[in-house]
Amino acid sequence: MINAYEIYALAEVKTWQKRMLKRPSFLNSISKKIQVKVNSWIPEKIHQAITAAIKQMVRGVLFGAKYATAKPLLHAELEQREIAVRKKIDIYRKTAAVEGGITGAGGILLGLADFPILLGIKIKLLFDIAVLYGFDIDDYKERVYLLHIFELAFSSDEHRRNIFMKMTDWETKRKDLPEDIHQFDWRNFQQEYRDYLDLAKMAQLVPVIGAPVGIIVNNRLVKKLGYTAMNAYRMRIL
Repeated sequence: MINAYEIYALAEVKTWQKRMLKRPSFLNSISKKIQVKVNSWIPEKIHQAITAAIKQMVRGVLFGAKYATAKPLLHAELEQREIAVRKKIDIYRKTAAVEGGITGAGGILLGLADFPILLGIKIKLLFDIAVLYGFDIDDYKERVYLLHIFELAFSSDEHRRNIFMKMTDWETKRKDLPEDIHQFDWRNFQQEYRDYLDLAKMAQLVPVIGAPVGIIVNNRLVKKLGYTAMNAYRMRIL
């Protein structure tokens, strides 16, 4: 029997699903077209270098974080799981805010260091959330799902809809995944993530305002990722 908390969670998931499927707004469409145009001016070699760097960075975090993550939490009610998940999100949100404030106050060099540090915090949060919902991240296909959650949180409206459709009925779709994570669409992954963060992260490099911007932006980004992950796993469980 479904209990009162699960009814509440299911209602939240349905609202979230509708938001994920919303068509891009006019402003979002224009913004995306501008970003695509700007990206077309960047030499292909630079795109390839950035894609390779982000791919290696994410792979390093993905395959390193699993060794520092607990085993899946089994035989727990959804409400118990989500009390623990919210606590994790709060811890990582505060950690990211402090990190953003420190790197933002340190000028351009420290500001640039924020990118890989924050990426590591986000991926580790996703690992911790996955095991609290009872999923085994030693399974490569579960780590692909983590990457899709990441894309869902930090992508344009159009790309988000496409990713969301890949995640529905995941238990069936995961059977068709390639066995090699190298075949993941890294180019779109890095470009969407970079475009999503460009404006906020550029402001973080500005002296004086860098620290408060870093605190606010990192706090919000981790909070959004946590909320996205909760609903992505609720969708599978419920």
